Amino acid sequence: MQPNFTVLAMDISTIEVIIIYVFVYFFDILKSVNDVVNEFVWVKVGLLLLIGTGILMTVLTNFFQITHLRHWVKKTMGGIFKKDAHNKKEAGSVSQFQAMCTALAATIGTGNIAGVSAAIVLGGPGAVFWMWIAAFFGMMTNFSENVLGIYYRKRNKDGEWSGGAMYYLKEGLAKKPGYEWIGKTLAVLFSLFAIFASFGIGNMGQVNKITLNLNSAFFSQYEELKILGFIPLTSFFIGLGLLIISALIILGGLKRIAAVAEKVVPFMALAYVLGAIIIILVNFTEIIPALLSIFRFAFGIKAVGGAAAGIMIKTVITQGCKRGVFSNEAGLGSSVMVHCNSNVKEPVKQGLWGIFEVFADTMVVCTITALVVLTSGYINLDTGLAAEGVDDATLVAKAFSNIFGPAGEMFVAISLLLFAFTTVLGWSHYGSKAVEFLFGKFGIVASKIYRVIFVLMIMSGALMTSSLAWDISDTFNGMMMIPNLIGVLTLSPTVVTITRNYVQRKIKGKDIAPVLSNYEDIQEEMAKAVAEGKE
Repeated sequence: MQPNFTVLAMDISTIEVIIIYVFVYFFDILKSVNDVVNEFVWVKVGLLLLIGTGILMTVLTNFFQITHLRHWVKKTMGGIFKKDAHNKKEAGSVSQFQAMCTALAATIGTGNIAGVSAAIVLGGPGAVFWMWIAAFFGMMTNFSENVLGIYYRKRNKDGEWSGGAMYYLKEGLAKKPGYEWIGKTLAVLFSLFAIFASFGIGNMGQVNKITLNLNSAFFSQYEELKILGFIPLTSFFIGLGLLIISALIILGGLKRIAAVAEKVVPFMALAYVLGAIIIILVNFTEIIPALLSIFRFAFGIKAVGGAAAGIMIKTVITQGCKRGVFSNEAGLGSSVMVHCNSNVKEPVKQGLWGIFEVFADTMVVCTITALVVLTSGYINLDTGLAAEGVDDATLVAKAFSNIFGPAGEMFVAISLLLFAFTTVLGWSHYGSKAVEFLFGKFGIVASKIYRVIFVLMIMSGALMTSSLAWDISDTFNGMMMIPNLIGVLTLSPTVVTITRNYVQRKIKGKDIAPVLSNYEDIQEEMAKAVAEGKE
């Protein structure tokens, strides 16, 4: 008996329809659940924790970022060219400057360009004001994270420093009476969320932005070319190139990542800032009106949307946080994982680099991007509204192309490439440290396996088209924030004690014993080094 191919074809078609329907239904449910969780994490909890923690730590440290402005500027910007900031001799560590550059590599990303323009388009010029406010308090959140990170860090079996929110949750919060179970649970949850976020925002999301911008600027004429009929040719080769370069750097471990970050981060930041300043100077007649519009719309009707896009107003806080408008990651507990690898002995000294990190990321890079956008003519400074047809994703590129022609769009694409790629490098370290913590005595081997998987996932980022992966990773990114800030808040007395001790010794010159580590053996080691002038 011959098979009925017509019926068979219909059956296969029916099965395909059912499978497609199941997948669509599944992803609809997944998106709905993620939206609910995202709303809770970023808006209902994020508003209180992010800003509240920043305000509290600012008050508890007597407005350290202002009262000791001269000191932290001298020890960071003023010390960049000093030998001790670049000293790499200690085994298992990187220099203080390398640690800061690696942290900046992960924080200075697409949010500093596309994120800022999105905030202004969504909420008007007033968004910039609220970004400044959030960054001002975020300086002390980041400071506190770094202080706790250095204080509770340990050395792993390879002699490399390991620290981060998971360590001060387990070794700090869990040691408090009645908090043992809570501290250990939060430490595990933070690590899990960090791993998931590293694959999303720290990998696929950044690579996807790189691919889209490079295709738009350089390869738009080849967009119809496909491999096997469905894989975009240019996206495939961009992904392959990024995968190979990433493998050469990431699989070499932190020292190689830090060595690259130390060279690339200052270059990319300076190149972008110089290009942006040229545009602002060309449009110099609009500088004063642009600055006035930031303050004028900060509390007006349009400014409400802007404040939300910048982190402060409940209705649109999701867009403000997860799209990188407030791009320095203060409060997420991410950058502290690389700051802990610094060769620094004084917890507060690395905390100063945390203040500088937020300052450089938001107060400098984001502000300059905002002025590029506001002086470009694409934002009506009288109404605060974007011109009709303006796309926030390409707004900065348009501003650059107005002055530099087609080369301007290419420059922005290359800037995004460097910004996003270094973010990938930084997050690979964050994820590996979270894996190392979770797997305990097998952590070093597990972290090496993680790095291989992380590198391979780069290709999927180049080829993906759905925004769902980005949205889900945003949620995990925000979920990192909750256990981290619980740790910072409950351990705030420790931060205050360490900070006051440092101020008394280093600023007021009093001869008292230093407070440097939670562990007696490390405390003795660090105290001896400090006494010898090795800070």
